[in-house]
Formats: sequence, structure tokens, C-alpha cells
Amino acid sequence: MIATIISERKKHYPVLLSEIISIITPQYGGTFIDCTFGQGGYTKKILEFENTKIIALDRDKDSKKIALDFEKKFKTRFLFKNKKFSEINDLDLRREEKIKAVIFDLGYSYTQIKDPKKGLSFDDSGELNMKLGLNNFSAKDVINKLNKKDLEKIFKFLGQEKDSKRIAYKIIEERKIKEIDTQKLVKIIESSKRKRNYKIHNATKVFQALRIFVNKEISELIYGLICAAKIVDEGGIIAVVSFHSLEDKIIKYFFRSLSETKNASRYMPKIKEKKNLFKLINKKPITPSIQEIKENPPSRSAKLRFVIKEKNILNFKTDILDKFNYLIEIENYSEKL
Repeated sequence: MIATIISERKKHYPVLLSEIISIITPQYGGTFIDCTFGQGGYTKKILEFENTKIIALDRDKDSKKIALDFEKKFKTRFLFKNKKFSEINDLDLRREEKIKAVIFDLGYSYTQIKDPKKGLSFDDSGELNMKLGLNNFSAKDVINKLNKKDLEKIFKFLGQEKDSKRIAYKIIEERKIKEIDTQKLVKIIESSKRKRNYKIHNATKVFQALRIFVNKEISELIYGLICAAKIVDEGGIIAVVSFHSLEDKIIKYFFRSLSETKNASRYMPKIKEKKNLFKLINKKPITPSIQEIKENPPSRSAKLRFVIKEKNILNFKTDILDKFNYLIEIENYSEKL
């Protein structure tokens, strides 16, 4: 039933699915948290194994429609919550409930990208949105209300856009004449580029930056990782699939800083015996096979990193918030809206 429902929509490819399954080993049973339920790809596969239970999260309320079908079929083995990463601690887990793995897939489904109401794609026409659920403002608010300096920093640091200054300037000038919609923004970006990029669309980085900003994806990811580290059981797994370098940089730092015996900084005082929270098996990320990329081209940028929790240390210390504070400060420009 569920397979039919998913296939009736545009075929969904859960990225690096076989690699995820081999890492979290659901064949031995256990409770798993799918932090990005989406179309239910990972969840469906995990629930094929007996003695497994899934607690699924998604901030997108549209995912609830898919979750209802899972609830009918799996009943006590599946629970859905319309929550963000940062709210994992609010799941009210039973004391005896041991979490075997927490999974994050930071990508977006074909359904989300092509939904004109969400306004995630630069191919859409009409109003800018990019709200994925549980939001207080839209991309339209950002483009038409924030000042030039704020827009420039959003594009530069969240989207890694080299022409951020020129794009921000043209936005300010154009919005004096008329409110900016999706296609107008695309034209502004294209006219601002010094050099055309033939590998990706000229608007990709700015749209990425806006999506991150509107959904506060940096702080959500950081707090999601911290919460996951607290609730996963000793010997459990945290596995994250990311799709751009900024996400991967955060994940890599969090995992390595809590798994290495040496100090993260040479300027910090030496610690005689550091207790590692995680065990890092692979320092390099796992990437899709040639066959997977052939079947699902958008998977080509995916990177999978995972760690095993070695000790149940609730009060572990991490400097990840300080490390990426400059990005969180940019996200906080939203307070001006």
C-alpha cells in the first residue's frame, strides 16, 4: 500500500539508503528516530524489519498525509511528530526507550521542490516563499525588507555567493520600483553575475542562502546534532546525509571534535585524559555509487557521515555554537522582520 502511494507521486529516491541500513543495522531490531521523514523512504525500509520502531519528525505539515498511511499499517511501531530538529528533546521518550540510531537527511524531496506554494525553485513563477513549516517569515519578507548589508551577508556566508554585494545592491534598487517576486529575483541575479556558471544555475546559491535563512537551517542543524547526541543510547549511531559544503563542514566539526583524543585547538590547555563522546569510524564521508548517481542524479552531491556513541555523557561540552556563531548571528537578522 505504502509503496504504491509513494510511486504514484514522482518516484522518490532515499539517498544512500543501502549504506544507511548497513550502518544502523535494523535487522537486529530497535527504536530509530528519522528526523527528516519527508516521503518516508528511510522509515519504510527500516520498518520492513521485525522488532523495529520508528519515531519520525518533519517540520513540513504535508508529510503528515504520508505519515497517516504508515500509522494505519504499522500502528504501534510508527509515531509521527510535526517538529523541528531542535525539538527532539521534546519527544517525551519513555525511560526504558533506548534509541539505536538518529538519522538526518538534509535534502529536499522532488515533491517539495516542485510544490509552487513552497517556492523553493528558481523555475517557479510568482511569490517567494521557501517556508517549510513552523516558520515566522518568508523569503519574500527577506528580499523586500532587509537592508543591503544584511542581504549581502546572507548571500555571501549562507550561499557562498561571490557576487553577493552586486546582487544585494540591485535588489535594493529594483524593490524601490516594484515588489520582487521569484522570476524578478532570478533576473536580478543573472544580470549581476560577473561570470556565468555553466555547472549550476546562476540563482542556485542565492536561493540556497534564502532557504537556509528562512528555515534557520544552520541553528536547527547544530541544535539537532546536540539533541541527538544526548538522546541516542550508548553504542547507538548518529548518521547525517548532507548536500552542500556548509552543512558538511558543521557535521564534520561536531563529529570530529567529540571523537578525537587530541584538543581541537593547539591553544587550549592540554587535558590529561579526555573522554570521547563518539567513535569516528570513517574520517572521510561516504558518497553515492556511480550506479546510484546514474539512477538519481541529484544524489551526486550527497555526503554521509556517522558516529557511534561511546559513552552516555549527558553533560558533554562542545564549542560548536561558538565555532559557527557568525552564521547564527546572520540567521538572527530575522529579528528585524
